[in-house]
Amino acid sequence: MADILLEELLIGSIASNLDGLRHVAVGASSPIPGAAALLARSRSNDSMRVSILGSEDNNFFTDGGKEIFDIAGEGRMDAFFLSGAQIDGQANINLVSVGDYRRPKARFSGSFGSGYLYYVVPRVILFRLEHTRRTLVDKVDFVSAPGFSDENVYRPGGPYKLITDRCLFEVDKTRRCFRLQSVHPGHTVNEIYEQTGFTFDMPDGDVPNTPVPDATTLATIRGPVAEEISEIYPAFAARVFGVGRAA
Repeated sequence: MADILLEELLIGSIASNLDGLRHVAVGASSPIPGAAALLARSRSNDSMRVSILGSEDNNFFTDGGKEIFDIAGEGRMDAFFLSGAQIDGQANINLVSVGDYRRPKARFSGSFGSGYLYYVVPRVILFRLEHTRRTLVDKVDFVSAPGFSDENVYRPGGPYKLITDRCLFEVDKTRRCFRLQSVHPGHTVNEIYEQTGFTFDMPDGDVPNTPVPDATTLATIRGPVAEEISEIYPAFAARVFGVGRAA
């Protein structure tokens, strides 16, 4: 993976989990998921709609974040991305605080609409760039949004995958846990065990490496996708791809 950046690997891997969808929405502070959604759209011959919060070019919302909730509740959003200061083995996420809630070690900006979106969007992809025992924990200190619900709870949405800077997990909804799907090039299964605070299932047979983008995909990522994502994330596009829009 010497000639392929981590960001490009993640963009390609996420995009492969979006193919065939009608509408993918991306929230704030999400340049890699945003680029992945744009890549997936380019492969769909523009039949996919991509909405990136805060973008002028790729955003059909007229009422900001509130409209995201309306569209999701109406079943017109197929995929969304969530993260958390902590994510545990039951796919619960924590966006509020670490430590005792009354005297936290750290406090964050809050859950916003994560609990609602986690319930109604069919394909929620969890994304975390820091894969350590500090972030992927056995049990979150605060549940901003639960990964799973009781059988009598109507819930068309929920977790689909968890991708980190080390590997890709798939979600086993029957067992309500993560299963290691692939390990990124340059990392090992032993490393994943050492750096993950929760237990997870293993696939039958050997764990494959996460596929790297082929030459055509890389050209798309480094060309039109990089140019498009620079509209909303200019610093990211300049750092990763060396591109930027003229003022």
